[in-house]
Amino acid sequence: QVQLVESGGGSVQAGGSLRLSCAASGRTLSSNAMGWFRQAPGEEREFVATISGIGGTTYVADSVKGRFTISRDNAKNTLYLQMNSLKPEETAVYYCAARRAPGISTSRYNYDYWGQGTQVTVSS
Repeated sequence: QVQLVESGGGSVQAGGSLRLSCAASGRTLSSNAMGWFRQAPGEEREFVATISGIGGTTYVADSVKGRFTISRDNAKNTLYLQMNSLKPEETAVYYCAARRAPGISTSRYNYDYWGQGTQVTVSS
């Protein structure tokens, strides 16, 4: 059984940076696409970024392009999200997810495994 555990969330002022990590256990996910989503109170879970399995194709949402970077260290079975120039409206719970397939996807319905989430709070 795959388990995903996020860390690195916290409180930051607008314009600040955070780096989220997602440690996977249960099996190696180097061939699996992974992604980050976020969900603010009362809102639907939305796509943030995705990365393919071995090969490293990435795609980020337009709203975070140029500020957020997704990466992975397959040797550590860990996914990262570097977030710079954070905005108050990006306050949300950030979730790590993994697919059984290697190709990237922006749809949360295409992800099979989910972490419990980590809170990111951006103050103005």
